[in-house]
Amino acid sequence: MKVITQINRLLGAEVLPLAGALILVVAAFSLATPLFLTIANFSSMAFQLPVLGLLTLAMMVPILSGGLNLAIIYTANISGLTLAAILIAFGGPDAGIGAFALGVVAALLVGALSGMVMGLVIAYIGAHPILVSLAMMIFLRGLGEFLTRGSDISGFPDFMAPIGHGLFFGVPVPLFIFLAAAILWHVMLRRSRHGFSVFMIGSNIEASEYSGVPTRRTLTLIYTISGIICAAAGILMAARFNSVRVGHGEALLLVTVLACFLGGLDPFGGFGRVIPVVLALMILQALSSGLNLIGANQHLSTAVWGLFLIAVMAIRRAAGHLSIFARGRG
Repeated sequence: MKVITQINRLLGAEVLPLAGALILVVAAFSLATPLFLTIANFSSMAFQLPVLGLLTLAMMVPILSGGLNLAIIYTANISGLTLAAILIAFGGPDAGIGAFALGVVAALLVGALSGMVMGLVIAYIGAHPILVSLAMMIFLRGLGEFLTRGSDISGFPDFMAPIGHGLFFGVPVPLFIFLAAAILWHVMLRRSRHGFSVFMIGSNIEASEYSGVPTRRTLTLIYTISGIICAAAGILMAARFNSVRVGHGEALLLVTVLACFLGGLDPFGGFGRVIPVVLALMILQALSSGLNLIGANQHLSTAVWGLFLIAVMAIRRAAGHLSIFARGRG
């Protein structure tokens, strides 16, 4: 019992239930198809998870602050387009490391600028995060379609391939990138003053202002960092697919929100941890891969994710009522 209490205190009360759910999903699909428990399948999952994981981290912190960033997909894509444009300008497949480094810096700056604009409007004008991020999403989508005329940009240097497809000690390079970002997120939220301010704002922004928390600066920084991590996802997508398109990853927006709520984040902000969200991502990736292996239609995965979101919200609501009832009886 003490071990369970320690795990709940250090990692979050959601970790053990999510770990159990992950084991059940893996066991169910391993019985459904012999292809699930194979190195090829786990390798495929390890390559697919990082992009979704980075986008989920980009969604996570705005939700913790009581907001939302609906522009994560198009921020990632416009950042990827920025990298692609610079590479094409310097020769496309013949572009050198210097051009790639310049493109990465430019892509990160574009992502940061997109997030900063949203943060400034939310913090200093007081507009609702949903409306601001929706407006930014529409703007970035329109801008991307205008610049590319709806087509793909492809033809990148060969040295980019290991970023999206390479292995390091047998582990996919993209997975290392995601795990490094997740660890950084965990440390930032649990060990930094900024992380403390994020939770304070999510719990009660008015009380935070009276407590001396720099709410406007923190909100601006929240969305700026979200934009930077989106840009990292866009760079990873460009390396993985060897092309960039405005519509890449459109279906992932729902999944990032689902992963956050499945991982125990309060939809109104103020509570959540990184590790349960990572476990939630693993569950969703296992579901997607398992359904694909048993021959289910790709759109069925999206439908299952939507049902999962409804179920999670219903279960959490019911658990809240039971908790209130139990306290009343006590």
